[in-house]
Amino acid sequence: MEKDLSIQTEAVKQEAKLLLIDKPSGITSFDVIRILRRKTGIRKMGHSGTLDPFATGLLLIGVNEGTKELTKLIKLDKVYEATILLGAQTDTGDYTGKKLIDQDTVNIEDANIEKSLQALVGTHQFKVPKYSAIKVGGKKLYELARAGTEFEAPVKEMTVYSTELKSIEIIKNKKIVKATFHVASGTYIRTLGEELGSMLGVPATLTELRRTKIGEYKIEDAEKVS
Repeated sequence: MEKDLSIQTEAVKQEAKLLLIDKPSGITSFDVIRILRRKTGIRKMGHSGTLDPFATGLLLIGVNEGTKELTKLIKLDKVYEATILLGAQTDTGDYTGKKLIDQDTVNIEDANIEKSLQALVGTHQFKVPKYSAIKVGGKKLYELARAGTEFEAPVKEMTVYSTELKSIEIIKNKKIVKATFHVASGTYIRTLGEELGSMLGVPATLTELRRTKIGEYKIEDAEKVS
């Protein structure tokens, strides 16, 4: 269902070159652009980096002349808040996918979780999620995955500048980790969640993901969706 953006359309038409939008869960990043186009009548818009439909948080939308700056904005570092369920694996790397593995993780020590989280800091060669927009042979990976095509996900350099453990909870014999990740552009948090599980010897998947910062742009300054 289309959501209504609580944004001052006249200001967009007259002044704005860049909009900060707080994307809700359940719509795509391009859905946000469709809504803004309908509300403002402006066709020339683009965003500086996709958020998965299940994810929420900061989107930078270039308007008119502002679209020329999007290439620079895409390269900015980003901050995410993620909730990682230890003991579950899905085919998408998040809770929206088909569950493949399910096991108890209540016995994993909190100290090992924190140690593994810190070990993610640095530059690594990780596989991108099979449900991602990266292209192989001219086809987006998620298109191949949805079609049931067998393929090997490519490896990509991903850089994590810092991690911060926020909390560890136990629900139904599984540990749930909430953490903040400061990463370079092109780093997949779904991959980091799965890698955290791998370090601990268990499957893992994301249940929540929120982008709170892109470069110096903050979610606190973003327009809400009502």
